[in-house]
Amino acid sequence: MVSTVSRSDLPEQSPGIKKPVQETLLTPRFYITDFDAVAQMDLSGHEAELESVVAELRADYNRHHFVRNEEFQQDWEKIDGETRHAFIDFLERSCTSEFSGFLLFKELSRKLKNRQPLLSEAFHLLARDEARHAGFLNKAMADFGLTLDLGYLTKNRTYTFFPPEWVIYTVYLSEKIGYWRYILVYRHLEQHPEHRFYPLFRYFESWCQDENRHGDFFKALLRSQPKLWNCWKARLWARFFLLTVFATHTLTVLERSTFYDSIGIDSQEYNKAVIQNTNETSKRAFPSVLDTDHPEFFPRLEKCAIANQKLAEISSQSRPKFIQTLQKLPWIAVIIWQLLRLYFLPAIDAEASRPVIH
Repeated sequence: MVSTVSRSDLPEQSPGIKKPVQETLLTPRFYITDFDAVAQMDLSGHEAELESVVAELRADYNRHHFVRNEEFQQDWEKIDGETRHAFIDFLERSCTSEFSGFLLFKELSRKLKNRQPLLSEAFHLLARDEARHAGFLNKAMADFGLTLDLGYLTKNRTYTFFPPEWVIYTVYLSEKIGYWRYILVYRHLEQHPEHRFYPLFRYFESWCQDENRHGDFFKALLRSQPKLWNCWKARLWARFFLLTVFATHTLTVLERSTFYDSIGIDSQEYNKAVIQNTNETSKRAFPSVLDTDHPEFFPRLEKCAIANQKLAEISSQSRPKFIQTLQKLPWIAVIIWQLLRLYFLPAIDAEASRPVIH
């Protein structure tokens, strides 16, 4: 028996406006930072590299790319069941993530306008790309009878404060892992077009190049600040943020394996490929990276994913909250223990290999 998921099965805030998913550790977050600290960054010695990256952003190679063609003009009710539900979930989370970046970059550009003109322009160009991506994804959702109220999200979403150093680490990683997520899906669907059930996937090749350029900007910004790579604390922070991003990616991908099944991708193999490629790319920016080839690495991440699924099952039950909390504690302990074991695995010294990295 094939289950169907119609528009009426999805939570709506008002007719045609999808109610945002409940905020959890795995949902895209909205950030603010210390704008004065960013304005006071010393960029001396790295202006040429930053200017080169900004020139790439100015070129706006994708300004004519995000245009909906006639292929979108179809009745998309033919996509139903779990595939429809999983795809709308993918669109919503991707749109929310892009819109979150837009808000942060727009505010950075505004705050830095008269204090760090080059950074202000860079963040303005980054915001342009993120807004374009979010708008394109929201239009895709409209094909399924729903959109996100981005104005509502702006006013009602919880904003998390991150110091500038954390922003640089996390945004660099989110852009680079975004590149690998998009390009690997694109390459797979080029080889298996029978799984390309919606035209959005055709846009992923050029789209991921935006992600790559954004990551290059944050790499240049990171390397302009020696405290982010040239001390023992930086090595610990680099490993922490790599592990955080990789664990979140693993939990998210394996929790939403239905979406990857729908496009013919093995979620576990895809997760490994994304993480390994992102980790390798991160050697160009970070002082140390994780050893993703260690035999314990992915099994421990997958144990975290299993524990996360157990937590979700407990949350879906109609038992009193305090009972649920007690039931969750052992599984939370499993996740914490596995992450600690991963964090203390021997790391790879990226600085030592930097001269041979191209």
